[in-house]
Amino acid sequence: MKVYEAIVRGLEDVGVEAAFGGAGENAAGLMLALKHSARIRPIITRNEQAASFMACGYAMYTDRLGFCFATAGPGAFNLFSGLAVAMSDSYPVLAVSGYASRKWQGWGSLNETSGVNRTPDSQAMFAATTKKSFLLTDAADTCDVLEEAVNTAFEGRPGPVHIHIPEDLTERGVEVTGVRPVRLRVAPVRPDPERVEEIASVLAGAIAERKRIVVLAGFGAVRSGAGTEIRRLAERFQIPLLTTLDGKGVVSEGHPLSVGVFADSGHASAWKAFREADVVLCIGNSLNQHATFNYREGLFDGKLLIHVNISETEFRKAYRPDYALLSDARLAVQALIPALEKRVGDVPPAEVHGRGYEARHIVHPTEKIHPGELAQAIGRLLPERGVVLADAGAHLAWLGYYVDLEEGQNFRKAGSFGPMAGHVNGAIGLKVAQPERTVVVGCGDGCYLMSGFELMTAVEHDIPVIWVIFDDRQFKLIKLYQLATYAETALVEFRNPDFAAYARACGADGYRVETLEAFEDAFRAALASGRPTVIDACITRWAVPHYSPSPEGVIAGLVETIEDRLRDE
Repeated sequence: MKVYEAIVRGLEDVGVEAAFGGAGENAAGLMLALKHSARIRPIITRNEQAASFMACGYAMYTDRLGFCFATAGPGAFNLFSGLAVAMSDSYPVLAVSGYASRKWQGWGSLNETSGVNRTPDSQAMFAATTKKSFLLTDAADTCDVLEEAVNTAFEGRPGPVHIHIPEDLTERGVEVTGVRPVRLRVAPVRPDPERVEEIASVLAGAIAERKRIVVLAGFGAVRSGAGTEIRRLAERFQIPLLTTLDGKGVVSEGHPLSVGVFADSGHASAWKAFREADVVLCIGNSLNQHATFNYREGLFDGKLLIHVNISETEFRKAYRPDYALLSDARLAVQALIPALEKRVGDVPPAEVHGRGYEARHIVHPTEKIHPGELAQAIGRLLPERGVVLADAGAHLAWLGYYVDLEEGQNFRKAGSFGPMAGHVNGAIGLKVAQPERTVVVGCGDGCYLMSGFELMTAVEHDIPVIWVIFDDRQFKLIKLYQLATYAETALVEFRNPDFAAYARACGADGYRVETLEAFEDAFRAALASGRPTVIDACITRWAVPHYSPSPEGVIAGLVETIEDRLRDE
């Protein structure tokens, strides 16, 4: 059995059902091995970067390994952005890339990346963007290396891994001896029972003293499937629930105890609940920049912080918890509930205020679509278990604020690495992994221009993603930053093609809409068609996202900004 044949066999063993990659000479053997696989669906992308984003999408809401591949040299280097996303956003992803023949090392042969004699050092570069990178040096080690790699991807906080395959190991006559099944043997991260009892005692004491407790849930809670447990915790002990942007939908946003998104572009009701809280129980989140108002100093002053996370490093960042619980989110909440039950009797109903954001009326003076109304329509029409993905940009803030999710629906923004167009492409991988779910991408026109050509990949493979382009012909978020920081703008406006005509030229469905009614008609048609669809929504330039640099509120944030400006002058 050849090296790439053994790798494909091993991927089948661990349940991989799709492979996203770029064509190339050093990947030729892998492409042939995938052709003959009865279990893995191969998808060749137009650019390897898209393949890496698709692997992230494939792993996003599943317990399966995302897999991408590329040829040696520039093809392999195109994988870095997606691997960085997998690292920051906790996706188990394996990348396999070619590597120039070692017998010519240092001679500057085609695609050489040995780091010798002015060639790039791909081993160092992949080591910097993955949990671990491997160079296969002996064909006999193929199964061992693959098994270690996939287990590393899933261990603890999931993340990306990588394997280099030298071209000389794929030459005629090189066979893998001792081929065996590849086993995935990752133990779940379970909470320490003594620490669970300690934290339960602290929470029970806070409940008895009528202290105000809130839960702040993030993507880790969603990924672990902790929604049922978090709802039970909130209902039984009457604890209001806040979420990060990526925690949206862990419990229905219409639930009486759900008070909205806590972030700089979040809801005033969530800000208020957080300000008034004495105890904050963080479950499955990293307390990153936008969820903490730019790592605001003193954010947790006067509050007791209890932090549940699968990664111990999260406890040593900007905010040190008073109590830390290293655990998978679902297993942690499963353990906390009975520990609290034996300490806490009946709890009076919690007072939850300020949920008016759900019925927020949008007023705007122009005829073009308001992006907030566009987001509301997407949320209103989104089917059960639908997913909304937002790329980096102002549209992310509109979607996060105005899309209300039911339990089982999901929202995912660009993560802390924050690439534009990551979800334009990642949506294809998500739809391949979970074809029964509706997948909608809310993207800026700038994001779509970067890599919307992968629409051809969706058409070729009949992958019915819906792309909604927030079209205002500008980099809105950059423009707002320039205005706030420099009081002028530059290089943020551009021309767009006819996105709908482009979609139709590719063989997809395309709609250009200028009213909310026309959008809703197009969106319903896209849901019914089962075809890849692009909806070009012409939005007003005059709308500004709901945002505050302060959890004290928009007015307080404006005052702080003005005061900072005056101090700088």
